Amino acid sequence: ATTDRPLTDAERWFREKFARVPQRHALFTTLSGEPVEPLYTAADLPDDDRIGLPGEFPFTRGVYPSMYRGRLWTMRQFAGFGTAEETNERFRYLLDHGQTGLSTAFDMPSLMGHDSDHPRSLGEVGREGVAVDSLDDMETLFAGIPMGDVSVSMTINAPAAVMLAFYVVAAERQGVPAERLAGTIQTDILKEYIAQKEWCFPIEPAMSLVTDMVEFCARRMPRWHPISISGYHIREAGSTAQQELAFTLKDGFTYVERALERGLDVDEFAPRLSFFFNAHIDFFEEIAKYRAARRIWAKELRDTYGARDERSLLMRFHTQTAGVSLTAQQPLNNVVRTATEALSAVLGGTQSLHTNSFDEALALPTEEAVRVALRTQQILAHETGVANTIDPLGGSYFVEALTDRMEEAAYGYFQKIDELGGMVAAIEQNYPQREIAEASFRLQEEIERGDRIVVGVNRYQQKDDRQLELLRIPAELERKQIGRVQAVKARRDSHAADQALTELRDHATGGRNLMEPLLDCARAHCTEGEIVESLQRVYGTYTETPVF
Repeated sequence: ATTDRPLTDAERWFREKFARVPQRHALFTTLSGEPVEPLYTAADLPDDDRIGLPGEFPFTRGVYPSMYRGRLWTMRQFAGFGTAEETNERFRYLLDHGQTGLSTAFDMPSLMGHDSDHPRSLGEVGREGVAVDSLDDMETLFAGIPMGDVSVSMTINAPAAVMLAFYVVAAERQGVPAERLAGTIQTDILKEYIAQKEWCFPIEPAMSLVTDMVEFCARRMPRWHPISISGYHIREAGSTAQQELAFTLKDGFTYVERALERGLDVDEFAPRLSFFFNAHIDFFEEIAKYRAARRIWAKELRDTYGARDERSLLMRFHTQTAGVSLTAQQPLNNVVRTATEALSAVLGGTQSLHTNSFDEALALPTEEAVRVALRTQQILAHETGVANTIDPLGGSYFVEALTDRMEEAAYGYFQKIDELGGMVAAIEQNYPQREIAEASFRLQEEIERGDRIVVGVNRYQQKDDRQLELLRIPAELERKQIGRVQAVKARRDSHAADQALTELRDHATGGRNLMEPLLDCARAHCTEGEIVESLQRVYGTYTETPVF
C-alpha cells in the first residue's frame, strides 16, 4: 500500500540496505516458532508503563528493588539417588562446595506413591532419585543438617502432602518447629496430568489435597512455599515457551481459585506461592518469558483476584536449565548449553537456579559433573559482572517486543481454556496435552529435516565420542532399601499405625483437611505406600485418556 507519510529510518534502512544484500538460509524464528525480525527499534517498545522499574508494579524488571545488588540468587543443585544415606552424603558435599540451598530428587516409586517393596518398584528404587518410604528415611536424609537453618526444595507432586508430613515430623525430632522450616515442595498436580504423568488419585480429590496443604502452610508454616507451580515439566514434555508460560500461569490461577473457594483470603496464601520455570536454549525468548510471567501474575492477582498485599503480586521463581536440550552426543557441549541457559535465567531475574550436569543425558550426574554445574553458577555470579546492575536488558527493543508478544500469546491461551470451562475441564478434554504433543512433533520435524541445527546431533557430528565415566546405582542399594522399609514395619507399633490410617480415611471421607492426620501417620511410622493406598480406598485411582 502507498502512503504519503515519510519513511521511518528503519523502513528506509530495510529498503535501501538490508533488502539489497544476501541473507543466509536459516530458520529466523525462536525455538517456539515465533518469527524474529531482522531489526528492532524504538517503535517496538510499549508506549505505556508495562516496563516499569524493579520492585514496582507490574514487576516486569524484577520483584525486588535491589535484585542481585542486594542478594545473589540461591544456588540450589538438584540431588538424590540410592538410599537416604547416599543422598545425605551428596547434600553435605554440595553444601561444602558452596551450594546455598538443597533440592531433593525422589525416585520413581516415591513419586508414584509406592513403597520400595511394592512389585511395581522393582528395578526403579533409587535409580533417578532418592527412595523415601517413611519418616525413618526422611530423618536419615537430613541427618547432621540443621533443618531450621537450610532452605530445602522437594520435587514431588501427587504424594507431596505425605512427604511434607514426613519432613515436618523429622524436623520436630530435631527440635525444629514447623514455623521455622523454610523451603518449597512442588505439589503442582495439574502439570502432572498435563505433562509428567505421575499421579495417585483422580483430579478432584488431588486438587482438594493440594488445597489442604495451602491452607495448612498459610496458617502453620509462614516460611514454607506449599506449591511450586511448575512450567519446567510442561516444557520438558515438548511445549513451546508460550505454552509453558500460559499453562503454568493458568494452573496457578486455578490453585488460587480453589483456595478462595475454601474460604482463605488471597493475601493469606498468595505470598507463599512460587513458580518453577525451564531455562531453554533460545536465549532471548527465555528472558522475555520470565519478564512476561511476572507482569501477568501481578496484574491478574491484583485485578482479578483482589490481592492488596504487594507480596501477593510478586512472582518468585526457581529455574532449572533444560534437561531436554542436553545431548548424549558430545556431552561436554552440554557445559556450554547449560551456561547459556543459566545466563538467560539470571538476566531474566530468577530467585534460585539449578544448572544441569553435562552427563545427565546419559545417567545421574557424577560428583565432577555436579561440581562443574555449580561452578558455572558461581562464575556467572562472581566473574561476569551480570549481577552488578538490575535487568540489564530492560528497554532492549528486541527483548521488550518479545515480552509483549509472549504476554499476548498467553492471554490467547487463557481465553481458549476459559471457553473449555477452566483448566481442570481443559485437562479432562486433553487440550493442553494435545497442544504440547503437536508442538513437540513440529520441533522434532525441524530437527530431522536439518532446518534447526543441534550441534553434534544433526550437524558437526563426530564418530569417536569418548566414553564418560558414569554414575551407576548398585543393585544392592535396592535390596538395602527394601530391607529398611520392611524393618520399619516390623519394629513399629502396628496398632498405632493402623489407627492413624483409619483416622486418615475418616477425615478423607468427611472432606476434612488431611494435614493433621497425615502428621499423625508420619509419627506412627506409616509408610508412604500405606498412606497412599489408604486414600485410594476413599478416592479411587486415575486413568488417562490417551492423546493421539
